[in-house]
Amino acid sequence: MFDFLKFAVGVDVASEELQAGFGYLSSDLLSKRNRSRKFENNKSGFKSLSQWIAKQCKQSAKVSVIMEATGVYHENVAHYLHNKGYDIYVVLPNKAKRYLQSLGLRSKNDPIDCAGLTQMGLDQQHLQKWVLPDPTMRQLRALTRHRQSIQEQITNVNTQLHAIQSGFYENQLVKRSLRQTIRFHKKQIGQIDQDILEVLAQNAALKAKVERIVKSIKGVGVLTVVTLIAETNGFQNFHSVQALVKYAGYDVIEHSSGKKKGKEHISKKGNARIRRILHLPALNMVTHQVGSFSNTYERIFEKTKIKMKGYVAIQRKLLCLIYTLWRKDQIFDPNYVHPLSN
Repeated sequence: MFDFLKFAVGVDVASEELQAGFGYLSSDLLSKRNRSRKFENNKSGFKSLSQWIAKQCKQSAKVSVIMEATGVYHENVAHYLHNKGYDIYVVLPNKAKRYLQSLGLRSKNDPIDCAGLTQMGLDQQHLQKWVLPDPTMRQLRALTRHRQSIQEQITNVNTQLHAIQSGFYENQLVKRSLRQTIRFHKKQIGQIDQDILEVLAQNAALKAKVERIVKSIKGVGVLTVVTLIAETNGFQNFHSVQALVKYAGYDVIEHSSGKKKGKEHISKKGNARIRRILHLPALNMVTHQVGSFSNTYERIFEKTKIKMKGYVAIQRKLLCLIYTLWRKDQIFDPNYVHPLSN
């Protein structure tokens, strides 16, 4: 008989069912995975899953539940198990995929995926624990994501309208219909913007922090800051700038081997909504020559002769700045010079 140091439950989440696997780490540092089992992705299934986990735990030890971030399908089970007292870890799909590849698992199915997640929970010591989303942040995330969806629809309709106007045969009825659609969507966006302001007004402290950043950084609007905090749960999910940069897909990667020198570029393996919302503010930073942003852009453009690389660098720098100001509850001083920069 030996003691258990840790239990891990890997959950592969689909829209209608869950594939859960159980494993343990013993006192002699040997890990073992047991058979997996399927559960329905609903409250009844969550209850059965919780009972199954409790039954597997022969001794008192830490229980970690690891699952992939699969759209919104993982959220209900994550909330349920969190309320039951389990430590929840939600990992990005690309991270889980790379880990499975490191184990030599080439095939892919639900049992293999949940087995890989279980092993990840047993092996990895530095996984970021999932933090229960703040209700206000959930509201803002739903609003900002819906706003982006509508804005994308406007872009698509504008493209259709431009195609019709550029052709030889113009259908006036279709043109009128498309223009009505655009007006309707723009009205929806106006209402969503008002709804966002109303949500902020219900939380005086949150509203003050957003306004403090917006007023101190020229070219950054309320929508930018609100989108950033909504997508990161008020930056509570991140304890370092490096983790945030990686989550947003701004981490720099390179593929080099021997004499072959690969080009460096950002991974883009992260939250595309963050990168999208920072595009226009980055242009504003350079246009208005805010702080050292324009100098950074000019230096990178001079080196690469590629404007977009300069703007991407500004996006990353702006994200780090807003993160720092938010965490330290400070305002931005464009004239500040770091003592180590001299």
